[in-house]
Amino acid sequence: MKFSELWLRSFVDPAMSTAELAHALTMAGLEVESLTPAAAPCSGVVVGEILEVARHPNADRLSLCKVNVGEPAPLSIVCGAPNVVAGMRVPCARIGARLTGPEGKAFEIKRSSLRGVESQGMLCSAKELGIDDDHSGILPLAADASIGRDVREVLQLDDTVFTLKLTPNRADCLSLLGVAREVAAITGAAFNAPAFAPVAAKSDARHPVKISAADGCGRFTGRVIRNVDAAAPVPEWMKQRLARAGQRSISALVDVTNYVMLELGRPLHVYDLDKLQGGIDVRFGRKGEQVKLLNEQTVEVDEGVLCISDSSGPIGLAGIMGGDSTKAETDSRNIYLESAFFFPDAIAGRTRRYNFTSDAAHRFERGVDFANNVAGIERATELILAICGGEPGPTVDDVARLPEWKPVHVRSARAARILGIDVSDAEIAAIFSRLGLASAKTADGFDVTPPSYRFDIAIEEDLIEEIARIHGYERIPANQPHARAAMSAQREGVRPLMRVKEAVAARDYQEVVNFSFVEAAWEHDFCGNDAPVRLLNPISSQLSVMRSGLAGSLVANVRYNLNRKQDRVRTFEIGRVFCDDASVADGPLTVAGIAQPLKLGGIAYGPAYPEQWGSPERKVDFYDVKGDIESLLAPAKARFEPTAHPALHPGRAARVLIDEKPIGWLGELHPRWQQKYELPQAPILFELDLDALLASPMPVCREVSKFPPVIRDLAVVVDEAVPAQALLEAMQSAGPAVVQQLRLFDLYRGKGVAAGKKSLAFRVVMQDTSKTLTDLETEAAMAQLLQLLDQRFGAKLRT
Repeated sequence: MKFSELWLRSFVDPAMSTAELAHALTMAGLEVESLTPAAAPCSGVVVGEILEVARHPNADRLSLCKVNVGEPAPLSIVCGAPNVVAGMRVPCARIGARLTGPEGKAFEIKRSSLRGVESQGMLCSAKELGIDDDHSGILPLAADASIGRDVREVLQLDDTVFTLKLTPNRADCLSLLGVAREVAAITGAAFNAPAFAPVAAKSDARHPVKISAADGCGRFTGRVIRNVDAAAPVPEWMKQRLARAGQRSISALVDVTNYVMLELGRPLHVYDLDKLQGGIDVRFGRKGEQVKLLNEQTVEVDEGVLCISDSSGPIGLAGIMGGDSTKAETDSRNIYLESAFFFPDAIAGRTRRYNFTSDAAHRFERGVDFANNVAGIERATELILAICGGEPGPTVDDVARLPEWKPVHVRSARAARILGIDVSDAEIAAIFSRLGLASAKTADGFDVTPPSYRFDIAIEEDLIEEIARIHGYERIPANQPHARAAMSAQREGVRPLMRVKEAVAARDYQEVVNFSFVEAAWEHDFCGNDAPVRLLNPISSQLSVMRSGLAGSLVANVRYNLNRKQDRVRTFEIGRVFCDDASVADGPLTVAGIAQPLKLGGIAYGPAYPEQWGSPERKVDFYDVKGDIESLLAPAKARFEPTAHPALHPGRAARVLIDEKPIGWLGELHPRWQQKYELPQAPILFELDLDALLASPMPVCREVSKFPPVIRDLAVVVDEAVPAQALLEAMQSAGPAVVQQLRLFDLYRGKGVAAGKKSLAFRVVMQDTSKTLTDLETEAAMAQLLQLLDQRFGAKLRT
């Protein structure tokens, strides 16, 4: 919301500087995003009247002007602007005047000679005065501007443009009237509320209106004005105020509606009465109907879009934009002026659907004052008659259904508890009065009825916020909270979440936070889920379902980094996934039928290690990430079993188990998805239940032997189909007590090993806590291990 400070001060003029006023607004919740001077600094520029224009004797494109600036003798000024004519009044920079040039550098006007002719000053364009970028010609001034008067006074250049960064709930401040009400309430300054006397009708001209959709349009006010001069010039004061509010002057009728919208917060629309076919009907659209809008975009409407229509069909989108077929143009003679109230629910979301927005929609979808329809019509009529002339008919106000504000109860004690300070009932009543909120005292507080322009007051906390704003956030002391410090118990069997994150980060992964809603294609590709939990109101068509796994988001992270020339990516995420589960009941943190477990997912792509001189580059593989998982789960011992997963390469995927319970999966991305998502190589992904990572086995005391260990190697030949893990688990569970450690260190296939067989070599560490093992005891233990493997797996000692 942009506006001129001088325009605001015509409504309310507090005794404070521009900076103080901006600070007061910001501290009251209306953040002032920027303060911009209306024009660059300049001095010595006055109003001059061009008395005579002659051709330059030595240049075809230059003119020699005699300019009266209120001094005894006119000035002779050389000018190159194409629009100089005798009789016009212009800004004239005299000798010694100071202007602001490019890059904000000031320069002084000096006596100079142009093509052999002396010039005693300079006639200025809007750009040279720092008003805007127009330098196509000299800036014309009003014909009645006082000669010799400072141009900064004439054009009100000592002004500041405020830009407010409003929150969506404060639609009442999308107008000068609304901001002025706030300034009066904040500062206590007198509020000069505008009063517009009804404009008397000069004819009985009316246009029929029917409200068929009362749930979309609650009120429709209109007026016929005949014999207007729509091509009449717009007054400079109106152009100036519109420009400083960010609006470009278009034509008299359009500028008037924009002006009233900015002034009163009342969007209006002007129809060419002669283009309307029959009466106006406010109704919802019908499937297949189309309308060409003022932005030249043709859109299709349906039963969910509120339309303004006549007998020809839709002629505009209600509360959003008028239609091209009935627009008022500079040759229009008879017009119909519309001032309607549309319910926010009937407008919200429609502009996003059609991929454009408008000032009217921005206001209607947030809530527009439903009590100032007639005031808006009267103000617009007054301005149109003053600029364009015309013969107004009577104002016709059709009311179908208006919002009914119910009183909101606020308890003084609750306000004190939430704000942390005591605000007296007398001050609360005064605050409500300053804000224009009708209040009635009750035993424990107040019953407050919001005015028609405050759509943001619905619950007790809204009123407490108003009390805080006007009382002053700066007046609320910043007291440190006092509480008895108590050391919370730390369970040894549960790791803190931060410890888990630190452990993953220590393995060279970086944490990411992704949306919980994802593309439906991701669910199909990476989770094999064709019936994901769908969102009722997604923020975009792509993010329409809730994720049941983290893989899709992690692959997207890799693609994002690859597009930015990052060829080594290792990221992890801890987040919830969402799956259908009929056993889940509704609760404070749950939704019936939807399970929301926490998962830890990770992805590794590119080189296994950053580029270095100490080792050759190689790509990260399954076993690198398997080692990362084993490190994260330690001291718990994880098992890995072959599995099938829709996201993973067949034969290069494993599920992760602890105590025979599956806790996640690990594997290489499926080639199909590698090709679809345009990845030069396949990343390695994993996903684990967070609960399994948080669980930490309790430490167990074990005697440490003081006797030397005995180390032997055991190489056996087994069938190709026998997994090495099975052999390890068998020896660990049923082997001799003196065996302390077992580790697979070699896998061999080839010469000396029969086809269909493989050789597995294990390092066996044996140790006794009471004595040094003898050779006989060591050989007996090794024989026992070999016998165990032979009985269970048919393993034979490799010779």
